[in-house]
Amino acid sequence: KDLKTPPADDAPTQPPRPLDGIPEEDWNIARERHKAIEPLLKLPERSRQDVARRAGDVGRDTATLYEWIRRYTAYGDLTALIPHMRGWPKGQNRISSEADAIITKVIDDYYLTHDRPSVLDTIGEVKGECRKANVDVPSASTIRARISEVSEREGLRKRGYREQARAKYQPAPGHFPNADFPLACIQIDHTKADIILVDDTHRKSIDRPWLTVAIDVYSRMITGCHLSLDAPSETSVALCVAQSILPKDELLLVRKVNGQWPVWGFPAKIHVDNAGEFRSDNFTKSCKAHGIDVEFRPVKRPEYGAHIERLIGTFMKEVHKLPGTTHSSPAKKGDIDPEKDAKLTFAEFEDWLFDFLCNVYHLRVHTGIGIPPLAKWEDGILNDGDRPPTGLPPRPEKPTEILRDFLPRFERTVRKEGVEIESVWYYGEALAPWIRAMDPRNKKKSRKFVFRRDPRDIRKIWFHDPEQKQYFEVPTQDRRFPHTNIWELRKAKRELKARGEKLVDQAQLIQTVNRLKSKVEAAAERTKQARRKSQRRKEHQRKHAAEAAEKDARAAQAPAPALDPLADLLDEQPAGFGRW
Repeated sequence: KDLKTPPADDAPTQPPRPLDGIPEEDWNIARERHKAIEPLLKLPERSRQDVARRAGDVGRDTATLYEWIRRYTAYGDLTALIPHMRGWPKGQNRISSEADAIITKVIDDYYLTHDRPSVLDTIGEVKGECRKANVDVPSASTIRARISEVSEREGLRKRGYREQARAKYQPAPGHFPNADFPLACIQIDHTKADIILVDDTHRKSIDRPWLTVAIDVYSRMITGCHLSLDAPSETSVALCVAQSILPKDELLLVRKVNGQWPVWGFPAKIHVDNAGEFRSDNFTKSCKAHGIDVEFRPVKRPEYGAHIERLIGTFMKEVHKLPGTTHSSPAKKGDIDPEKDAKLTFAEFEDWLFDFLCNVYHLRVHTGIGIPPLAKWEDGILNDGDRPPTGLPPRPEKPTEILRDFLPRFERTVRKEGVEIESVWYYGEALAPWIRAMDPRNKKKSRKFVFRRDPRDIRKIWFHDPEQKQYFEVPTQDRRFPHTNIWELRKAKRELKARGEKLVDQAQLIQTVNRLKSKVEAAAERTKQARRKSQRRKEHQRKHAAEAAEKDARAAQAPAPALDPLADLLDEQPAGFGRW
């Protein structure tokens, strides 16, 4: 675990562009470039003949492929292959917005229909509509280019070839395709656990927790999981994916679990259902930035998520053995009252979960593969007889950065007072140079910047500086702001609105948040809802403390700093740290 990848000697002088603000077209180009060089990256010894042969296959110059290989190996992620910004801005049409809208409408309403008109007929339709609207007619090549942007899958489905599209692009049930090595594909899903938990203080029932879990399809190893009293959201997905990618040594150490969980690394693909938290633009772009493809399960086709569904069923069978279980149906529950039988707190159930994963599930024979998941994982990593082993994946070195890339994203302007997100104001010295900054592409508009926030603790946000290409931590403008999650904030705002009061200043909001917290604590012994809210806040605070403890454990194991420690300081600076 102490081994690290050495820096490339021929690293390009220009670093990859930052994650935020990259057009979708550039992502597609980067993915096509990676697809072109992927077979060459897997060769243990790559000759010029190999590169020349591949260049002929993909219709590129040999020198071009060498350049892409050099850039990708230097930085190790997809952003290295994104084209540099020059010339006409990507995504900005040279034709008028009226002509662009006509092309889009004709493609949607005329070309993508069961009548299946030809490309030539579609070009004629666009020109006719432009003349009717007295709009400059775009060239035939422009219209052809727009038609070519329609994916083959969408074209087949909308032009009356739905079955062909399904046969070509959807996997056949019974065998998950292209999951032939560790981390080739992981599946993620949520479930509400069949168990009632109790609060820490009164040991009275609160609620059933939500479990978000990720499984490696090849080995059936659990790559990550997240337990929460909050409903599934972008945050639960972000925390599960981050844990899936990061090493688990410090996690088990902090949780005092005597076992091993030797799983880390970026998956090639994440397979999910069509829930909103997976469909978010932030999640898909964050995955692409780290070289991860996102594949969605066909709607109303649960058989395509068989691995994760079977895993959840296995978990629930074990949960049904615990006190407080609700079982899977009223018939199986019988006369048992789960709320009276409940004994486990949130933390105790989470400890049981990690212990079960490391010392039971990973070590016992899995009927689907015939051996324990841990043995299958080690075979694929070190000693797979059917194909060359993949080797240990590189250990991610910046866990804070990985988690941050998956957290909810906002775009805001920087005002003299700072930045406002959902009525909370933030200010730090890193924002000072960007107060009232104007958009460089449109001097009449204020410039918007990228911010990220952890909903479990809204006392700080992260600001992405577009010049330094670094994130800076920005605290609340009023440092008296208590530890608050987004759900408590929204409830406080609803109460102020119900009283007919306008949100005038931060002091008023802070006072309302503190008053509601006091009410919850006072009512915790009397009502289950209040106990659940109180426990949820405690779990947010506890998990933040656990993440800090993991960070301290990593720091204690880290080698002595290099001669120039300022590079790390930029990424992990204290609150309020300004620009150079």
